Amino acid sequence: MIMKKKIVLVQDNEDILDIMDQVLKEEGFDVTSSLTTEPIEHIEEIEPDLVIVDDHIKGNKKGSEVIEKLKSEPETEDLSAVLTSTSYNLPKEAKDCKADDYIEKPFDIDHMITVVKKNS
Repeated sequence: MIMKKKIVLVQDNEDILDIMDQVLKEEGFDVTSSLTTEPIEHIEEIEPDLVIVDDHIKGNKKGSEVIEKLKSEPETEDLSAVLTSTSYNLPKEAKDCKADDYIEKPFDIDHMITVVKKNS
């Protein structure tokens, strides 16, 4: 049996979270979705293939900071990470935090699936 690829999905908007979660599950991914960074704190138990983090999440951390921290720690530095945002500066922000890719919002579902498959 092929193991499903695991994705941790963190978004700031419940509607977007639900859409992305549903689409990714339909594409055959095992998704852990959240409106907070809580799953990131359990990353070693979840062992995802990919994390998708919005840059504006509730609380005091930015998604880019979350990704930068993951990329700076030996246990998680090889984990694929995708930053999502409505920011016009997203390509630079993604590069600066060492994200592997980015998805601009509002996003095109087909493009999102392409980015996720390429990075997972």
